[in-house]
Amino acid sequence: MPSALPDGEPVPADGALPASALAGAATRPLGFYLHVPYCATRCGYCDFNTYTATELRGTGGVLASRDNYADTLTDEVRLARKVLGDDPREVRTVFVGGGTPTLLAADDLVRMLGAIRDEFGLAADAEVTTEANPESVDPAYLATLREGGFNRISFGMQSARQHVLKVLDRTHTPGRPEACVAQARAAGFDHVNLDLIYGTPGESDDDWRASLDAALGAGPDHVSAYALIVEEGTQLARRIRRGEVPMTDDDVHADRYLIADEVLSGAGFAWYEVSNWAASEAARCLHNELYWRGADWWGAGPGAHSHVGGVRWWNVKHPGAYAAALAAGRSPGAGRELLSDEDRRVERVLLELRLREGAPLSLLRQDGLSAARRALADGLLQEGPYAAGRAALTLRGRLLADAVVRDLVD
Repeated sequence: MPSALPDGEPVPADGALPASALAGAATRPLGFYLHVPYCATRCGYCDFNTYTATELRGTGGVLASRDNYADTLTDEVRLARKVLGDDPREVRTVFVGGGTPTLLAADDLVRMLGAIRDEFGLAADAEVTTEANPESVDPAYLATLREGGFNRISFGMQSARQHVLKVLDRTHTPGRPEACVAQARAAGFDHVNLDLIYGTPGESDDDWRASLDAALGAGPDHVSAYALIVEEGTQLARRIRRGEVPMTDDDVHADRYLIADEVLSGAGFAWYEVSNWAASEAARCLHNELYWRGADWWGAGPGAHSHVGGVRWWNVKHPGAYAAALAAGRSPGAGRELLSDEDRRVERVLLELRLREGAPLSLLRQDGLSAARRALADGLLQEGPYAAGRAALTLRGRLLADAVVRDLVD
């Protein structure tokens, strides 16, 4: 969740949504994203809305404390119940992200989940995920999460090489994420993901292969692999600008992506979104699929984004301002926008094209259909799905996904 917030119209003090957003809501899947904005240290590449204890000192007082954060976030869950109304609507997915959610006590995460269960109810097969820093969990912590209803966990591994982790300012040691996978399995977690990053300055092809091999050897059933994006204003961007570390170019990113697909596919993992591979259909991240398919989700926490029925809104960024709004009985929303039919069409193309199943050709305008025919001829779209009325990327198309999307929606 990037730290910069867009502009938008004001959010009503009570958070009320237009009637159009709630029309038919009971028939749409609903997910919750719970943002925990705390980190022990700031990674050099991170541009997310997160805060260390030093950064919060003197800026939010007691309100910004992580000690009472679960209570504050629970207040927003109760607000969500009022805004969304009393239509029967069980929550299909919950995803706790950050930041480092596991800096909170395990009982706090369980309490936050309990608030959603109490206010909305969880579907019998609900997917409940938390992100975790490998250095911030142990077997007892993981057992508490599992007993409290979490059934999926995502560990930030990033790399198996110490020199790569050092450039990223990651604090865990190589081998620790793999040990965490075993501990999560022992605690009874159904699904375990490892996050990897490729294209770090100083990383070699051999380093990347070693990271993939280490990840697979740990036994997760899901792997996410993301190209490093150097965001302006981060410590890594400043180091590159000073010439301390080299910038990785797009060709290297493409080569690393091909290596990832080769290694993961060879191990029986199938891609289902450009940056995500799963060992089975059941291992796919259902919460992220809500985003990619334009479903409804409520994002609770500082800077969190939400979407319900074509209305998108986002909360104030700072934990102190967030807590103060809720304590005063106001929505913490900072701004919102009502998406037009054209906005929603374009977003469907942007997001669904990234999925293995692709996007319906019926979403495209005339120029987009012409672009799709060119992409097919250029080997960027698959012939079988195209014949069946869908634009689905080939492996080469995945490498050029952003360019393909731009052509289809222009």
